[in-house]
Amino acid sequence: MVHNGLMVIDMHTHSNISDGTDTPAQLVSAAAASGIAVVALCDHDTMDGVAAAQAAGADTGVTVVRGIEMSTQLGDDTVHLLAYGCDPGNEALAQALADVREGRQQRVPRMVAALRAAGVPITVEDVMAQAASCSTLGRPHVADALVALGVVSDRREAFDVWLNHGRPGYVGHLRIDLDRGTSLVHQAGGVCVLAHAWGRGTRSVLTPGVIAWLAEDAGLDGLEVDHNDHLRQERTMLRALAAANDLIVTGGSDYHGTGKVNHALGCHSTSQRSYQAIMALIAERGGCP
Repeated sequence: MVHNGLMVIDMHTHSNISDGTDTPAQLVSAAAASGIAVVALCDHDTMDGVAAAQAAGADTGVTVVRGIEMSTQLGDDTVHLLAYGCDPGNEALAQALADVREGRQQRVPRMVAALRAAGVPITVEDVMAQAASCSTLGRPHVADALVALGVVSDRREAFDVWLNHGRPGYVGHLRIDLDRGTSLVHQAGGVCVLAHAWGRGTRSVLTPGVIAWLAEDAGLDGLEVDHNDHLRQERTMLRALAAANDLIVTGGSDYHGTGKVNHALGCHSTSQRSYQAIMALIAERGGCP
């Protein structure tokens, strides 16, 4: 599909298999309706929605790239890693992702207990009712429960008041060391890109020197530059860092359906050149696009 003479490629989207609100098929249908040619499904710590998305893509003409948004850490800080084209049969990666999902699930009762201690009348059952179709539990499902209970008006308020780091309901979860994450992705034939590299407080963590180290020694393949979390000046700086370190530049909407405002499909996109570079690396490494 071509929109305004350009092939639109959105390399960062989410479905209700993690914390989006569209099913994988609905996501792909929405991409088709928006004139998007390629969409990468990058649900958190799981590839469970990819088969359904790719089946819908075969019906609508949208190419669906196999993706994951992995929960990793650098020191004490959370860093999200987009992984493309990983073989779902790779046992080491599958086990690492399963461990992270288990850690996410185990923290829900702790989050509920913390919220109840702060006076919020919420139960684990309330959270699970919001996560019926997902493989990866997350804070957004707690946020949705708070909305359903009338405690807050939307997910953003839930995070700002109750769930962000330092707020009463925040509880951390297991993450994969970032350099181990890149290694697991490569072992599975995939390509790894830092998600929203300078968004959400990570600019002080992912300094130019750290990005250079990740590119040189830890196997990083690319930077997500074009994202709503980055100001125009930051995108310019990140693009220069990518060029200096021979990293692929990507962009994506970080679409979550109604779960995140101002992240419409295709609002940021990836160039055809970068897309082709990613697909070439997946083929070279024996991955599974």
